[in-house]
This record gives sequence, C-alpha cells and structure tokens, in this order.
Amino acid sequence: MEKRINVPEAQQASPFVNASVGTEAAECDLATSKNVKSMGFVLVHAGAGYHSESKAKEYKHVCKRACQKAVEKLKSGALAVEAVTAALVELEDSPFTNAGMGSNLNLSGEIECDASIMDGKSLHFGAVGALSGIKNPVLVANRLLSEAQKGKLSAGRIPPCFLVGRGAYYWARDHGIPYCLPEKMATSCPSGATVQYISKFSLSAFKRNKRKMELAEKVETEFIQTKKRRQSSENENDSGSLDTVGAIVVDHEGNVAAAVSSGGLAMKHAGRVGQAAHYGCGCWAENAGNLNTYSTAVSTSGCGEHLVRTMLARECSAAMQYEDAHHALLETMQNKFIGSPFLSSEDCVLGGVIVLRSCRCVAEESSPDVQALLVEFLWSHTTESMCIGYMSARDGKAKTHISRLPPGAVAGQSLAIEGGVCRLGSLSR
Repeated sequence: MEKRINVPEAQQASPFVNASVGTEAAECDLATSKNVKSMGFVLVHAGAGYHSESKAKEYKHVCKRACQKAVEKLKSGALAVEAVTAALVELEDSPFTNAGMGSNLNLSGEIECDASIMDGKSLHFGAVGALSGIKNPVLVANRLLSEAQKGKLSAGRIPPCFLVGRGAYYWARDHGIPYCLPEKMATSCPSGATVQYISKFSLSAFKRNKRKMELAEKVETEFIQTKKRRQSSENENDSGSLDTVGAIVVDHEGNVAAAVSSGGLAMKHAGRVGQAAHYGCGCWAENAGNLNTYSTAVSTSGCGEHLVRTMLARECSAAMQYEDAHHALLETMQNKFIGSPFLSSEDCVLGGVIVLRSCRCVAEESSPDVQALLVEFLWSHTTESMCIGYMSARDGKAKTHISRLPPGAVAGQSLAIEGGVCRLGSLSR
C-alpha cells in the first residue's frame, strides 16, 4: 500500500515522564537506484540488560558484524528471511552474547537454547525451545519455516513449526543442521561434527551463581532479608545477565522478516522455554496488505516470562499501524508492558524491543511515478541498557549504539526510546 510521506529531518524529540526519548540521526535519502537488489535495511540488538563500558567495544563490534552479514545477503539479492538468518548466526557465534555458544547455563550446567524466525511475506513461523547440541539454533528455526512452506508431509500430516528438546535436536540432525552431542557440549564434539564449547564467560557466571545459590540455601533468614539478597543478586550487572539477541530486516521487495535467539535466563530450570521461542512473544513480521498500511517487524529481549505474558512482539507490531510510530511504541511499552495488568504483581518489568515499519511511498519532492521505500525504525527498553546496530544496503558501514536509561531512572519502571528514519531508494513504477 502507498502513502505520500514527506521524510522528516532527524531531530531530538520532547522527553516524556519516566522516559528518555530521542531520534537517532539516521536518514538515508538515496537517489533513484538502477540496482534494485542493492536496497534493504537491517536493525539488530545484542540484548536488553546491562552492557558495561569496559565491554562496549565488543558489544558494538558484534552488532556491526551482524549488520554486515545481513547486508551482504541483501546485496546478493537474498530476501529478508535469508538476510535475518545470517545476522542471527553472527550474533549466536559471539561469546559475548547470550545465544548460541555464549549462552547462559541452566541449573544443571548445560546449554539449552530458544530461537524463532518469522517471514512477513508468507507469515510462516519456525521455532525451537530448550535445544541442546546445535551450534546455531536459528538455523533449525529457519529450516522448520522453510519445510512448512513446502506443504503437507506424507499421509497428509501437518509439518511442525515448533519443536523442543531432544525432538528438536534429532529433527535438526536429520535435516543436516551442524550439531554437537548435548552431553559433549562442555568439552568437544565427535569427529566430523562442528566443535562447540561452553564459553569461559558463561562458565564463570555459572560457577559464581552456583556459589551464591548454595550459600543462600544454607543460611536461614527472614523473608525481607531473602528478598534483599535476591534483588542484590539480580542487580549485579555482568554479561551473564544479558538476555536474547535478535534482528529485523526489510529487503528490496519490501518484504520483512524477524528473528530472535537466546540462551535464556542464567540458572534457569532445565526445560524452561523463554519468549524467544514463543509465537508473538519473541519476534513478529508481517507484510503490508489487507488492513495493514505498513509492513512491520519486531524482535524482543529481556525477561522471557514478562515478554510471554504480554505477547510484546505482536503488541508492538500492531501499534506500528498508527500514524505516529514513536508515540505508539511509547504507549505500548508503558501501557502494555510496564503497566500491563498481566504483570500487576511485578514491581520490576524488564524488556526491550527493536521495531521497524516500512511502506512504498511517494516523496513530496518526487513525481507521482517515482516510489521510495521508507523505513522508520525504533528501539525501546526498560532495562539499564540495550545495544543495537543498523545499516542499509547502500551504507559503507553499520552504525552502533548502546542506549541507556537516563540518570536517576529506575530499571523495570522507566523506559528509553530512540530511533530514526531511512528512505532506502526510489523506484520508477
């Protein structure tokens, strides 16, 4: 669907109560492009949680690499699903992110991953939960999506879109996904399989958290002391507290896709599945059509239980159909997340999102026969920080940013929101 839109200059927006609100200068006003396949845009995140200044360079670097991998795919003519998968693989391969090889360990000292992906064109969805032994869980989610697009199985069976645990592991092996035996993930893999180790960061965090839990179980205290100790532990900021990575993409055809991957909360119970695998909670992508003016894509991060109970990804996608995207996302984060009736018993609601919306439009200065693909993108979080990166297919390098709550803001009760606009190019009808 088309809209006549005058692309605004990037500017600082007025602050709201309990919110740090801004607009990142990110307009990419490109001339008419003969190389249509060079169009596209990617926005990634390396988790909503806490990003220390000492590791800021590493967080930004992995976001930059993820953007570059996606853009390489877009430049080769790949569609959004392939590009968003490439970005997630790069994020999963970093020891600094809580996904893939860098995943948090569960109570048993094992890695169990969640991941999902959604194609805005077909509206197909693929997901895995509590998956061990697979180097890149997003590849399994993507393969589930592509297999479902082929239609029914033999005897009229419906193909799965969501698999968990051992079933997901064996399905992945049967479909040629690189694997590593789950019981060998702390050492190495058998000959011929992809090597995978538990990262030293995850192992160090596991040992530290294990000691805290054992100490807490030995000491009998009053309820208030227990609560204070728990809060102190939760607020001790290190890389182990980060949760979930993700990416959203729009390609040269205007298709959108979204993906998310996570190792889950540190010291989670074995078998726990977080928002990264749940439909409408971890990611969402939907092309324009029917009653939707805009194509939308969303990827979330944060406390999985909070994101599941609010279905935040789908809520944010729906909000993007309103005229003022910035205000719509702000209201959604305040009313559908922090102030959600489903989380009324929670005094600290932790999460973050990256969102984009795009549409074919006629720029004010152009003739009616020339279209542009306009992308508005935003990120918001209630955690202390969120690391993001973004890049268009015509950019020389990705831009990265660590968004932080303003001084004095309380994590879990306040939010930050920033973003920008990008006109990807102009096409003759």
